[in-house]
Amino acid sequence: MEIRATRRDNSVSPIANAALHLLFIALSLVCVLPVVLVAIVSLTHNDSLLENGYSFFPERLSWIAYESLFTDYGTILGAYSVSIGITVVGTLLGVVLMALYAYPISRADYPYRGFFTFFLFFTMLFSGGLVSKYIVYTKGLGLTDSYFALILPLLIAPFNVFIMRTFFQSTIHPSLVESARIDGAGELRIFARVVLPLSLPVMATMALFSTIAYWNDWFNALLFIRSEDKYPLQYLMIRVINDIQFLRDNVALAAQNPALLENLPNESLQMAMAVVGMGPILVVYPFFQKYFVKGLTVGAIKG
Repeated sequence: MEIRATRRDNSVSPIANAALHLLFIALSLVCVLPVVLVAIVSLTHNDSLLENGYSFFPERLSWIAYESLFTDYGTILGAYSVSIGITVVGTLLGVVLMALYAYPISRADYPYRGFFTFFLFFTMLFSGGLVSKYIVYTKGLGLTDSYFALILPLLIAPFNVFIMRTFFQSTIHPSLVESARIDGAGELRIFARVVLPLSLPVMATMALFSTIAYWNDWFNALLFIRSEDKYPLQYLMIRVINDIQFLRDNVALAAQNPALLENLPNESLQMAMAVVGMGPILVVYPFFQKYFVKGLTVGAIKG
């Protein structure tokens, strides 16, 4: 019997394969080149920026932006530690709480599923506004100048909870839960030993979303934080930019100290802050990415 090799249905021609490679290379460059440009501009002398604008090949390089930024390096390191601590604690608590909320409303046998789903959806459509939020956190909970005021507002994102609920519904087969219950496992044991190990992709994705949200947050610090030693990194950078802009816009001060203001970086300092701020995210992202495409439930259901 003659066996003939047949092309796979999902195979592509060499021309199409080359075109796809070129397309993805172009998309990668679109993502990478702006980051490279930001790093280069942060090392470009302010005069060169004023004369030639942004360029991948600047005429003059200068470290003055980083020198200005790290003049008081203790403050920068303190803000880094605050941001890292808030991000780690907030991400861990947020992912666990969102999973604990999403799993029950994903179960068809949960009697209050509709009520808690509507309760969560309602918060996506309506909110009490900024004034009521401020009153609740300051007067009601007494969290003024507290780290909890930076953690609680971003702890649970309703949209992320719905994503997790959909994942549990489409991935965690009811027969797995039923088998564990027959073996004598309780609900918490089923959640911890069966559901969570099979949900690493969505957990990692939600952890990445929470990490980015906490790391980039500065508005809650503006509302609730008064002590400079509790400033997160992003809010500290905004304060620095505003201070420099104030010096440049103050005509009287500019007349008294023209040399000082001429040496103050502006554009390069903003780019240096962007480089300093996005560094940890670039380091953390690869550890989450490997879970995005893993099908951990393949073969988990018998027969």
